Amino acid sequence: MTWRTAQELDLPDIDAFLSRHIQTSMFPLANLRDFGLRGPHPRSLKAWILGDPLRAVFAITNEGMVLLQCPDCSDEELAQALCLIRGHALFGIAAEAKQARRLMRLGGWEDRPATLNSDEPGFSLELDQLLVPDVSDARLAPLQDLDWAITENWRRDYLIEAMDFDPERARTQAAEDFEAYCKRDSHRVLLVNEQPVAMTGFNARLPEIVQIGGVYTPPELRGRGYARLAVALHLTEARDTGVSRSVLFAASESAARAYMAIGFQPAGQFSLILFKSPEDVA
Repeated sequence: MTWRTAQELDLPDIDAFLSRHIQTSMFPLANLRDFGLRGPHPRSLKAWILGDPLRAVFAITNEGMVLLQCPDCSDEELAQALCLIRGHALFGIAAEAKQARRLMRLGGWEDRPATLNSDEPGFSLELDQLLVPDVSDARLAPLQDLDWAITENWRRDYLIEAMDFDPERARTQAAEDFEAYCKRDSHRVLLVNEQPVAMTGFNARLPEIVQIGGVYTPPELRGRGYARLAVALHLTEARDTGVSRSVLFAASESAARAYMAIGFQPAGQFSLILFKSPEDVA
């Protein structure tokens, strides 16, 4: 069985397959629905599929992020998939942890310098089970309603702290992220007594499910429950528009405790790997 290039007519089958593995498929699903196959956007996908019926999807964005859902592929099949992206810029990998680690081994990338190389515990929540903390004197506001310097600097600090970006790369990336977040209306700032105290967002969104990402509280304001309140209020907002489920991956034990406090339950593991020199090829 060999991989074949995904076509537009394959999209319903790809969507159905990825939806069956939704916990670790939000990135490819959202990218396909938002940016499509072989488009000009940096997050548009080149994708290949395996099996009839379909049993594996292997994809890479234009900017070089490898996204895969290959739960029962052999090493030989994954090695064949790697040949498909040889010579392509390699930004990183985002996938279910066991699959990502196999890909790193088969690609010979285990010693490749990375700013982030972590396996993070996954969590899931049906939004009818959401627990909302006390919201007195607190509200959410879109990023564009606040001084851009505050939230853009928060994003820069997040990239330095959580992803080990160097300051210059973090500054450039934060500006790009801030513009994208405002365009998608994907992120919110928590205001307490009208003062900004935390930021939260959806890094992938589908009509029925959202994936939390980029939650940040400045160090001097941590330990007060602001992150969990921001996430809970944003999920309440999403639930009111018809979203029924949320997934996320926790970067630390404190983050995991915060998410579990509002109802999230453990659900597998996810690997996020960002290489230090994304212009280097696979």
